[in-house]
Amino acid sequence: MTKNTALNGNKIVADRDSGVANMSRRKFLNYAGASTGLILLGACTKTDSAGGGGVDLGSGDTGILNYAYALEQLEAAFYIKVASSFYSGISDEEKSLLTDIRDHEIAHREFFKAALAGSAIQALEVDFSSINFADRASVLGTAKAFEDLGVSAYNGAGKLLQTATYLTIAGKIVSVEARHAALIRDRISNGTFVGSDVVDMTTGLEKSRTPSQVLAIAGTYIKTQINSSNLPS
Repeated sequence: MTKNTALNGNKIVADRDSGVANMSRRKFLNYAGASTGLILLGACTKTDSAGGGGVDLGSGDTGILNYAYALEQLEAAFYIKVASSFYSGISDEEKSLLTDIRDHEIAHREFFKAALAGSAIQALEVDFSSINFADRASVLGTAKAFEDLGVSAYNGAGKLLQTATYLTIAGKIVSVEARHAALIRDRISNGTFVGSDVVDMTTGLEKSRTPSQVLAIAGTYIKTQINSSNLPS
């Protein structure tokens, strides 16, 4: 696979023009159902990335899809960095698992980029300087935090989508993110694929976060200022 980021120490600018490992963008879009109407093309207005104190995610469904795109950029950049130089003592099994997750996140990122077309926000600059990529506990702990955050983000944003097709695709993606989250938790501690911190043990329902809550947490790693004030609520 070609490199997907420009590295400058631990600061990364996600390369929005990179291909998906072992999967062409066209194949992924067809698989996800985009060929039946998900690609926005002329359906969305161009977001204002210059005003509002940062990159404007936009409003309506466009804004929610850009919100998801921003999070997928963050996750993809993280796993690309992980796989570019695996932590010391990593097993072949964990190399394979983390590489698979990397490829999933790149596919998610490229899917949203293609779906949004001219309405997509810019590539975001991220800063992973607080993460020790040479240490297993640091990498897996961060992966757990990112995956849990992503699941809670999709859960919280689903009700804000107006188009049924988008909701269906979001449901397919969040199910993959949840599998990632369970896998990472199990690698950290065998058998602990879920916990009361993410699932309400009384109702059995996964917890959710609003876009403002999610971006406040993700802001630790995203250097680019994001304006989410126009998102639906």
